[in-house]
Amino acid sequence: MDNEIVQVEQTRGLSTGVFSNPDSFQEIYNIGKMFASSSLVPQAYQGKPMDCTIAVDMANRMGVSPMMVMQNLYVVKGKPSWSGQACTSMIMASGKFKNIQHVYTGERNTDSWGCYLEAQRIDNHEVVKGAEVTIKMAKDEEWYGKNGSKWKTMPELMLAYRASAFFARVHIPNALMGCAVEGEVEDIAKTGPIERAVDPFEEGQAE
Repeated sequence: MDNEIVQVEQTRGLSTGVFSNPDSFQEIYNIGKMFASSSLVPQAYQGKPMDCTIAVDMANRMGVSPMMVMQNLYVVKGKPSWSGQACTSMIMASGKFKNIQHVYTGERNTDSWGCYLEAQRIDNHEVVKGAEVTIKMAKDEEWYGKNGSKWKTMPELMLAYRASAFFARVHIPNALMGCAVEGEVEDIAKTGPIERAVDPFEEGQAE
């Protein structure tokens, strides 16, 4: 599991209000078009400059790499959702916690097998424990039984990812920027493609 998030120095600081300023929007849109033309970005973003533009704007406001956003922000039933892996990274990058670790509970390979994320607040050294996720919960919530579910093949990893998502929703909600977290819409293993937004700068549409 990749538990690191790369904080990048903003060499050209874009305004957080880029969508209210035509010049700033054009600048960030040009960056989005560049990403959209690359085969290195996830397939859901290829050829979709507006989706890439939104991802670049989010990355700029978060102070992270646009690739991190594109690789970890999924769209489930029309709602953007952060992956559990991204939640772990954002918890670590928040600067609010240290000694972050996943704690496993119950008996391995049974319904009692579970996991929660534990961390220590930096400001007052309080130990914080997130909500526990168990295999029984995964079955009760119908995450486990779906066709192609990763809960069946990688239960340890899925327990950790879901525990990170629950912790992030409660303890660093601002870092999520209003997006859902893994499991709030449906099991992340069954995500759909990102719908293409209208491109206002395509020929014949720009004013």
